[in-house]
Amino acid sequence: MTGLVLKLAPKERVLINGAVIENGDRRSRLAIMTPNAHILRLRDAIHPEEVNTPVRRVCYIAQLVLSGDAEPTEARMQLLRGIEQLSQVLTDPDSRAYLNQATAAVLEDQHYQALKCLRALLPREERLLAAKSA
Repeated sequence: MTGLVLKLAPKERVLINGAVIENGDRRSRLAIMTPNAHILRLRDAIHPEEVNTPVRRVCYIAQLVLSGDAEPTEARMQLLRGIEQLSQVLTDPDSRAYLNQATAAVLEDQHYQALKCLRALLPREERLLAAKSA
């Protein structure tokens, strides 16, 4: 089976091509076979008022593409520019690997994968910001 496989918890919601889908009472798996479908787990969604750090800003741009609120072609340069700016600060090998994967995903119009890579950087950013304010 190819495509994206979503494993949903009971009552979990997901946005697929602009439609909110809620899972039933049991865990389930959905195989998304349509290439370039816009998919966003609502539990992973960053709300506008939470866009207050550099990594969150770049994640939010990818999220807007997935929710259908931004055109992929228009968001591409913003995403690439944001990833480049993050790479100036996050220089450890693990962060670089995530940033390289995110860049490749954006260039291939795989915004879900880009968001997944960028979200992996959120804990690192949180630690860096906590250390800076301490």
